[in-house]
Amino acid sequence: MRQSKSIGIESSEPPRKGGDTAESKPLAGAQTLLRGLGIVEMVANGTGSLNDISAALGLSRSTAHRLAATLVEQRYLTFARRMGYALGPKLLELGFLARRHLSLPRIAREHLEDLASNSGDTVHLAIRDGHRALYLDKIPGGRRVEISSRVGELQPLRSTGIGKALILEENETAWRELYDIEDRAGFRYNVEFGVWVQRMRGYAARGCAFDLEENEDRIRCVAAPVRDASGAISGAISVSSAAQYMDDARMERMTEEVKRTADAISRDLGWNQDNPTT
Repeated sequence: MRQSKSIGIESSEPPRKGGDTAESKPLAGAQTLLRGLGIVEMVANGTGSLNDISAALGLSRSTAHRLAATLVEQRYLTFARRMGYALGPKLLELGFLARRHLSLPRIAREHLEDLASNSGDTVHLAIRDGHRALYLDKIPGGRRVEISSRVGELQPLRSTGIGKALILEENETAWRELYDIEDRAGFRYNVEFGVWVQRMRGYAARGCAFDLEENEDRIRCVAAPVRDASGAISGAISVSSAAQYMDDARMERMTEEVKRTADAISRDLGWNQDNPTT
């Protein structure tokens, strides 16, 4: 668990003369808030004993008890004898409200704009909608390259980089089913299943996917999945450009930048990279 250095650390500075001032009061309040948040984080990570909490955060037992009691009173924590502290119902309520306020396009927008500006290429954001990829946002790059995609458009999963990124964690049985569904739907595709699934294995291992002019002539892209707080893939982003600007070497170079952007969006959605089972 990553903890703020301010949490649970007693101030080593001597008290200011003259007692509390207008400046010191907010600082004291902020320290109390950080200590309370530190207790919540400790409990969230499985520490329910008051002794363990006070020792880990560097607080006296009486201070830890006072803060924990307030959190119980406000329903952020619960307490049971012989079991200790646990997360309370107030956090569940706030979690539902937070999810309601989270909007993937809104959260991703600034990250996508930076990626488009840095790369000079067109950037997309999409989610999975059944057996298709639904485009939620598109930011044109600085190059004079026309990408035919539109916001609100549905695109195939197997032939687009962003579609492949959306299904990276499916098993091979699901991949086979999705491939066959698009065959039956009449989507033109010139990559045989054996070749396609071999590529998908490599993409899944790397955490990114390519479109090698499979969906649109002379257009290539690099894509990576976006995760929500549960760690599940909830969307994907891609950088698309003409093949003349996106040769094999540049696609390799763009991979890390696209993955970094996808991870940054994921963190803003609540994903914890250090604890993927959150």
